[in-house]
Amino acid sequence: VYMEESGGGSVRLGGSLKLSCTISRHTYIHYCLGWFRQLPGKEREGVAMINDYGTTRIPDSEKGRFIVSQDYTKKTLYLQMNNLKSEDTAMYYCAAHFREEGPCPLDDALERGPQFFYTWGQGTQVTVSS
Repeated sequence: VYMEESGGGSVRLGGSLKLSCTISRHTYIHYCLGWFRQLPGKEREGVAMINDYGTTRIPDSEKGRFIVSQDYTKKTLYLQMNNLKSEDTAMYYCAAHFREEGPCPLDDALERGPQFFYTWGQGTQVTVSS
């Protein structure tokens, strides 16, 4: 399985960006997919998750601003980010956890964070400036 993010870039405060993550050679039916971000020297933090049933989890700090979605046909994960703040500046990664049985437990994914996921993209930089 190969994952690749795109859509990062520079944006003004209050602006929007939509990140995409294409997932290649993926034949699993059951999975959790997540978006994480990381600053240098900091741990990765989850900002959005979605599972094979289409259930989503967004942390309270991003609710109302971030929307996670997926296109089953294109095997692509999306993150729509609105009303961007300077603290959203980070490298953004998509990640996957595939499994034989479903649905993938999002509450477990949210609790365990990066350790729950074992396939990662290379990241795309998002920079928010005034």
